[in-house]
Amino acid sequence: MAALKLGLALLTLAVSVSAVPLEPRQSISALSTSQISTFKPFTHYASTAYCNPSTTLTWSCGSNCQANPTFKPVASGGDGNGTQFWYVGYDPTLKTVVVAHQGTDTSQILADLTDADIIRETLDSTLFPGISSSVTVHSGFANEQAKTATLILSAVQTALSNNGANTVTIVGHSLGAAIALIDSVYLPLHLPGVTFQSVLYGLPRVGNQDFADYVDANLHITHINNLKDPIPIVPGRFLGFHHPSGEVHISENGAWEACPGQDNTSNLCIVGDVPNIFESTESDHDGPYDGLFMGC
Repeated sequence: MAALKLGLALLTLAVSVSAVPLEPRQSISALSTSQISTFKPFTHYASTAYCNPSTTLTWSCGSNCQANPTFKPVASGGDGNGTQFWYVGYDPTLKTVVVAHQGTDTSQILADLTDADIIRETLDSTLFPGISSSVTVHSGFANEQAKTATLILSAVQTALSNNGANTVTIVGHSLGAAIALIDSVYLPLHLPGVTFQSVLYGLPRVGNQDFADYVDANLHITHINNLKDPIPIVPGRFLGFHHPSGEVHISENGAWEACPGQDNTSNLCIVGDVPNIFESTESDHDGPYDGLFMGC
């Protein structure tokens, strides 16, 4: 609790010492209804990651599985405790391999991410060959991704080969979004010639400026924030963390706003709408995302 209070105080201080001019409102554009609807299958896939691996492997997890009825699971794992749940499979309707990671309890991740002792580390050169040592990420997120990296790579290779596919979509919510973002860096390094995209929900900041710049230069990422969710504004920028581009912010009026650039400070985007976690609403983290709440 002491660490959480210290983190809150530092986050508040950061607002006053690192304020930057607001982005012009005209730089923000609202998604159309048809554009919003294209995310619905991936929202279900991210929500499905909260289901027990025994049910994702048989695709018998209830409404989330039923929402993507043609999906063909290849592998699943994790115990939801020491290792987050994950699964890999192929969607013949969308013609993409899907990789999904489970999130975690909102209050738990919020406490972790507002701790002033957050450590960043370089990426393991064995898992991430060729990535500059200037790229650093949250050590806890990196450790979680490393637990399942080679298992997921093997499952993706199987799914691609078995289905003649060349596209992979990586999804996750909360902690699962953070792991998925690091996976989005990892998998293309080992699967040249494959097209990747990532759809992430309630994404906390994962890495430093060089990490965000690497993501922008090499990956296709969409990270969707809901209302006044506190998780996307932590860890603070004053700790050296930065979001990549690709933000979509769901506003109170229901509009989905495409926010260009990194950590866009317009009040139509998460940084401007939620300047500190005292003005956030923890329950917004789980949804709704186009009517859907995360969880199995």
